[in-house]
Amino acid sequence: MTAPTPARSAAPTSPAAPSRRRALGLAIAGAGVAGAAGWSALRRASPGPSVAPAIDYRTIDGRRLGPDALAGRVLLVNFWATSCAVCVAEMPELAEVYETYRARGLELVAVAMPYDRADRVLHFASSRRLPFPVALDPMGEAVAAWGGVEGTPTTWLVGPDGRVARRWVGRPDIVRMRRDVEALLPARGA
Repeated sequence: MTAPTPARSAAPTSPAAPSRRRALGLAIAGAGVAGAAGWSALRRASPGPSVAPAIDYRTIDGRRLGPDALAGRVLLVNFWATSCAVCVAEMPELAEVYETYRARGLELVAVAMPYDRADRVLHFASSRRLPFPVALDPMGEAVAAWGGVEGTPTTWLVGPDGRVARRWVGRPDIVRMRRDVEALLPARGA
């Protein structure tokens, strides 16, 4: 008869192992709290102006689009960046909305964020043949005039009376955007 084999005990744990687990748990919890606080702050952020600011946009082709040129038009102002994947992905949809409604009075200005290099903006706009004006904002004047941009993309829809009708932070629902633009434009044939 063989003697019973003694039971093996679990591998010894170092006294530091529970401390590391606790520290990792606290770090994960802290990151979650910080993320929730950041999201909450973004959601509470100022909605921006109720009336479109009277500013000049400097386009990449050297034109100035000012209040006189935009008065009485339905306007989409889109703040974007070449480094923003969502911005890049939404550009074909914005181009389609613009092409659909421009004959009825829609104007769209895509304003590159101040940190976006002019050469990258020029390359992006020309390589994708964007049909709408693209503006540079190297000093952040347009961003400031709109009350700050918490994230890109941020798009404002302005009615022909100059009042802000809607603001989207992040990729807009294009179906809703079309519906909102349509509601502000004159009826077909009017």
